[in-house]
Amino acid sequence: MSLFVFVYFSNSKRTGMLFFWRVLFVITISFTMFSCSNQHNSVSENGTDRRTKAGHGEANQVFKSGKLRAVTNYGSLSYFIYRGEPMGYQYELLRNLCTYLDVELELILEKDLLKSIEMLRNGEVDVLAMGLTMTKSRQKELLFTDPILITRQVLVQRKPDGWRTMATADEIESHLIRSTLDLANKEIYVEAGTVFETQLYKLSDDIADSILVVADQREVEQLITAVASGEIDLTVADEHVALVNRRYYPNLDVSTPLSFPQKVAWALNVQQLVLADTINSWITKFNNDLVSRLIFNKYFKNPRSGQISRSHFYSYKGAHLSPYDSLIQQGASLINWDWRLLASLIYQESEFKPTVTSWAGAFGLMQLMPSVMETYGIDSTATPKQQILAGVSHLKSMEQQLPAEITDSLQRVLFTMASYNSGLGHVLDARRLAEKYGFDANQWLDHTEQFILKLSEKDYYTQPEVYYGYLRGQETYDFVRQITDRYGHYVNLIYDESDENQ
Repeated sequence: MSLFVFVYFSNSKRTGMLFFWRVLFVITISFTMFSCSNQHNSVSENGTDRRTKAGHGEANQVFKSGKLRAVTNYGSLSYFIYRGEPMGYQYELLRNLCTYLDVELELILEKDLLKSIEMLRNGEVDVLAMGLTMTKSRQKELLFTDPILITRQVLVQRKPDGWRTMATADEIESHLIRSTLDLANKEIYVEAGTVFETQLYKLSDDIADSILVVADQREVEQLITAVASGEIDLTVADEHVALVNRRYYPNLDVSTPLSFPQKVAWALNVQQLVLADTINSWITKFNNDLVSRLIFNKYFKNPRSGQISRSHFYSYKGAHLSPYDSLIQQGASLINWDWRLLASLIYQESEFKPTVTSWAGAFGLMQLMPSVMETYGIDSTATPKQQILAGVSHLKSMEQQLPAEITDSLQRVLFTMASYNSGLGHVLDARRLAEKYGFDANQWLDHTEQFILKLSEKDYYTQPEVYYGYLRGQETYDFVRQITDRYGHYVNLIYDESDENQ
């Protein structure tokens, strides 16, 4: 049984996070998002009311109810929560559509595609917004909108061991599959029931040889992770999804196409002709707008490397970690942290760059989201001192909201850092899972951190103990471990007077 969760922004701006006020058990996971209707009225540029233009029937029903019901799934490109704020390519497109229609967006989260299609048929939702590939067989049961993307299917494979030290690109290429003929007798894992499975069977016929297709219950991004880790050797994904995941896993190669270009679109009930025409009108206008290009670049072109650093130290040498050591020391004293630990967190976030802005809009030394900066009365003009004080205040707020059962001071620091990265809600989800499976929910390392990882797996993030849903938990897991590891190096290399008292 899944969760029905009403999500509201807290009236208090104390933390800038989402609070879950009410939990009910129903058939699907539904997130009722805040209204888009306050931003625009319903009159188009030529003065015509869009509600009149939309026609009748199901389109008018959307306007009558004042909301568009869209089903999507959790994922790095669909919908996710980042530091308490909803994000995702599908989500941002839907929100822009709602602004155009002057209605609210109601998101219903469903991991099972077949269930989503059934919801569409039964009239439980208006739009299936999962970025489906358009095929003739699917067009028999679904009404597709105009394309929102053009993509192609690609093979996801690992680069050879030691690829970074190989002398030439040709040496790497010699280990990779570049021809579909070389797929013969290869074992390829794909998400069950997808167009990838169908395409591989077609390719098997085209090359007149066997391709060992393994229909797996895991989702596409989970299979990509399995290739990167060496658990499996090959999978198939849409190119735009593969390219985004390659930023997380540089050992992957996604350059071998397995299909011609294909259309990716939203789907509606076959009887929703007027609503489809209304959405297509929006798509035409939106695609010619600068906002559409900015959103596309945000999710598909901008690297996410600013979040996690690869090295232990910045370019500063000697007894100083950064130009901001004295400010960091002042901030650390407010939360009773070793200043070198706070410095390690700041380096993790920004490499000590006070004006850097992440792909998601987080800003400054401590990579605060806009809503958090507003909470503490700063913006992008804030000085390094103001940024650090605001970040420290946010850390303190995270720590104060942790359950009292976490009594060990070190553990509270680890849980605080995890909450700072993923949001408190996801950390509490991981604690509930840890307790359910017999782990110590008051210990982070080797206990709760194992379940922050599990929040990217559908078998876990759909459990009733999980209120906040999907999370790419690897980032939070790495965030805490890399900060503490780097802190150990800082302690070894940077002297502090407190060391004499230990």
